Amino acid sequence: MSQDEDFEGDAEPEFEGGGGGGGKKKLLLMIVIPLVLVIGGAVAAYFSGLADPLIAMITGEKAEEQAAAEGGGGGAAAPAEGAPAAAPAAPGATGAVFYDLPEMLVNLNTPGRKRNFLKMRVSLELSAETDINRVETVLPRIVDNFQVYLRELRLEDLQGAAGMYRLREELLSRVNAAVRPAQVKDVLFKEMIVQ
Repeated sequence: MSQDEDFEGDAEPEFEGGGGGGGKKKLLLMIVIPLVLVIGGAVAAYFSGLADPLIAMITGEKAEEQAAAEGGGGGAAAPAEGAPAAAPAAPGATGAVFYDLPEMLVNLNTPGRKRNFLKMRVSLELSAETDINRVETVLPRIVDNFQVYLRELRLEDLQGAAGMYRLREELLSRVNAAVRPAQVKDVLFKEMIVQ
C-alpha cells in the first residue's frame, strides 16, 4: 500500500498544476476576448461613422458648427443651371473648398470581348474659393484628361489600396496641370463602381 500511496501522491501535484493552468487560460480568455471585441467594435464604429454623433456630443463640436453657420450668414450665389455645385467647406477645415465634378462613365481597357466599365464621381479640394472660376473655365479639359487616362486603365490597375492611391495621384497631377495657376489639394472619391 505504501507503493500505491506514493503513486497517488506523485499524481496529485501533476493534476493540480495542469488544472491550474487551464483555469488561468479560461480566466485569460474570459477577459481578453470581450476586451478585444469591445475595442474592435469601438474602432469599427469610429471608422464607419457611427460614433460621430457621440464624439461630437463629447467634444462639443456641434455647438462650434452652429456658431460658424450663424456667423457665416448671407446667401451664396446659386450655381448656373446644369453646372456642378461647389460643396461647402468641411467643419474644422479652414480655407478648404470642394468642387464636385460631373459623373464619369468609361469602359476600361480589357482584353477579349468582355467589357468592364468604371463609373466614378469625384470631388476636388481647392486651395481657395477663387479657384472655382478657374476650374469651371477649364472643366472640359479636366474631364477630357480624366477620360483619356481612365480608358487606358486595366481592371488590375484598380485593385487594392495601392491601386486607389496611384489612381488618386494620377488624377491629381492631371487636374493640377489643367487648372494651373490655381491649385487642387486633393482628389476625393465620392463614388466608384467597376462593373
